[in-house]
Amino acid sequence: MRVMLRAHMDTAATNESIRTGGLPRAIQTLMERVKPEAAYFGLHEGVRSCWIVFDLQDSSLMPSLMEDLFLEFNAEVEVAPVMNAEDLVKGLAAMKSSA
Repeated sequence: MRVMLRAHMDTAATNESIRTGGLPRAIQTLMERVKPEAAYFGLHEGVRSCWIVFDLQDSSLMPSLMEDLFLEFNAEVEVAPVMNAEDLVKGLAAMKSSA
């Protein structure tokens, strides 16, 4: 299932991780594990944030994929199912045919 992970990362924790080189390593590891369709990084509500869209093959993978965000960066994390435009068209067509 295509999902979007959104993480807001604590400033003090990410500052320290940038000094030690941990933030780039952690992000690279996460990217290698989830093989994202898209990944964006920026500020949201004044803190470093990321939005990563990927295929979550099994929900039991969530703890291992996200634990570093919690432990290393005191992140607030949300994961939600999402669709691209093609998925939306397909879903709407299925609704129309069942009506």
